[in-house]
Amino acid sequence: MTPRRETAKAQDGVLTEMPMRFGEDPLLWAAWLYYEDGMTQGDIAKKMGLSRASVNAYLADARTRGLVNIEIEPDRFRAVSIAVALKERFDLQDCLVIPSEGGERSLTERLGAAGAQALRRVMRPGDTLAVTWGRTVLAVADALSHPGLDDLRVVQATGSTTARIPWTPETCASRIAQALHASWVPISAPAIVSDPALRRDLLNQPLLAEQVAVLAEANRILMGVSSMRPESTIHTSGFLDSADHHRDYPDAVASIVGRLVSARGAAVTGPVNDRTIGIDLEALRRIPQRIAVAGGIDKIAAILAVLRGRFANVLVTDAATARGILKADGWQESPRRPALASATPGSAQIRSHAKKLFNAPQDAVDESLAGALTAHGAIIGPVPETSRAVMALDGPREGKVGIVIGGGSGHEPGFWGYVGKGCADAAVIGNIFAAPPPGPILAASRAVNRGAGLLYIYGNFSGDVMNFDMAAEMAGAEGVEVRSVVTTDDIASSPPDARGSRRGVAGNVFVFKIAGAAADMGASLSECEAITRRAAARVYTMGLALEPARLPDTRQPSFELGPEDMELGVGVHGEPGMVRHKLVPADDAADMLLDRILQEMNPARGDKVAVLVNSLGGTPAMELYILTRRIGQRLRAKGIILHRTLVGPYYTSLDMEGVSLTLLHLDDELVTYLDHPCQSAALTITARP
Repeated sequence: MTPRRETAKAQDGVLTEMPMRFGEDPLLWAAWLYYEDGMTQGDIAKKMGLSRASVNAYLADARTRGLVNIEIEPDRFRAVSIAVALKERFDLQDCLVIPSEGGERSLTERLGAAGAQALRRVMRPGDTLAVTWGRTVLAVADALSHPGLDDLRVVQATGSTTARIPWTPETCASRIAQALHASWVPISAPAIVSDPALRRDLLNQPLLAEQVAVLAEANRILMGVSSMRPESTIHTSGFLDSADHHRDYPDAVASIVGRLVSARGAAVTGPVNDRTIGIDLEALRRIPQRIAVAGGIDKIAAILAVLRGRFANVLVTDAATARGILKADGWQESPRRPALASATPGSAQIRSHAKKLFNAPQDAVDESLAGALTAHGAIIGPVPETSRAVMALDGPREGKVGIVIGGGSGHEPGFWGYVGKGCADAAVIGNIFAAPPPGPILAASRAVNRGAGLLYIYGNFSGDVMNFDMAAEMAGAEGVEVRSVVTTDDIASSPPDARGSRRGVAGNVFVFKIAGAAADMGASLSECEAITRRAAARVYTMGLALEPARLPDTRQPSFELGPEDMELGVGVHGEPGMVRHKLVPADDAADMLLDRILQEMNPARGDKVAVLVNSLGGTPAMELYILTRRIGQRLRAKGIILHRTLVGPYYTSLDMEGVSLTLLHLDDELVTYLDHPCQSAALTITARP
């Protein structure tokens, strides 16, 4: 549609009509003058007889309509320190890291755009590009446009699937070929066939043999990386179902080109391998350039496994994922915080060392755990073979499912505070803000195993996921059945449609309680897992920081926050939040947290909730109760029944000043488990009269 002719305020202040030479398509003219001629918006406004606001709107509209295609020099992204760190640590040919958050586009779409830019830069005449499938690969195809090169071939890396998904292997490869103006070579067979003999027969067919021969000539490959979560590409594509995964491939943490990889980067083989038509991992490694485009916190362990196995040598990812990969591999980042604009410009201040009661920072975790055992010796005791785990003295018993929880230190009384009768049976503690290693987890597993299986519960952080998974593998090798529930209650860390990527934070308190009650009431392992998953799916948390935590070794703030600022959505390790805001009164702060949670929870009048108003370590009870008062007012006004309220430092972030608000959306069964009596150091519930 041609924009209407505008009148605008000319330089002399007289309203004039836009000159005819610009009036027919002002978007195009404005875009040319700005992007090609390098004029400022003010100069364009004078030249075209428009207001500056109109020019700004025209430029935005030109981008939206595709008149302007902005491309950022990839070398800039390569120079980002975290990209350099990834490249050096995993000996990559290249690495592009984009921001983890942007406008309205999803992370998958934004990674697709970055992957398309990378692909445009590397393709050369005569190339044969193999293409896998998945959401991100299809996003690359959607973002890709190329004038075309001579003698390009795009070949499907695997056979096809009948799964009803938009990102099938044939769709992804054909769309990439179309965008590159290349010839497309399909693989005319199913990706998975019924038996190895049929696979051999098909590969001997002349047509398929010719297509597979082209695949063997690929000099580049474009691929996504799939985790092994139930909603992952490998499962939704029909290559493997969950039963196959758990039964036949318990060591797998990642899937690439339809093949499975362990956390250590080794190929995981099983009964599907000899029934798969497509490139295998050894052939993949022989391709000179292997471009993986993948991101998202839920994929950290999977991408790390792929990099450890050297199955990819070019990586396109986002900053949060890149940082998670490096940390999971033991990389130490220099203490600094991504820039978040202060709500009060110029007000950020660097404070001096905080005063702390430590003997030596390196002893803080062990000494505090010893103190917990001293203070609560009637409830918890040490776990043999490790100094980093505690177990309930009156919890484990024959035939009862064992509940094992854990995570990094710095969240006291998490996690040892939730060990006791009716709660968890054991808790494993890592260093400050670092996951516990597999060894102590296995020791705790042995200590509380009474033959009915174990349920691991931990937050969705890459190190915790990887180490608990490894411990589960080791326990499984000893004949102990282990199930895991990963908590994802921090609604600020990912949008609702990516719940599996969210962090697990203070909502853990309710999830631990529900799981412990189910086990104490004699539920089977499957029943415990089911009720715990339901609790985890119905709990929501959001945090607010007033001051950062100060780490024991440096006693310096972990990030900077202006004296009149607060940050919404901050993570329990000081992960950046969603937005900075000028400090507001308590009621307004409570409303900000509650409204965001209720918007997603969407409770009906008469529904019951449990509420946790949690200090992040430095906020006193007075302020917590002021917030609790407001939250109660608001819930009553909406007709929501506040069934149980917890107020206090239940899940902290060292000495961070701030709060988190957690709501558990109850149903009748969850009410029963929540009300079941328990006794632990941090949580005691007695039977209701």
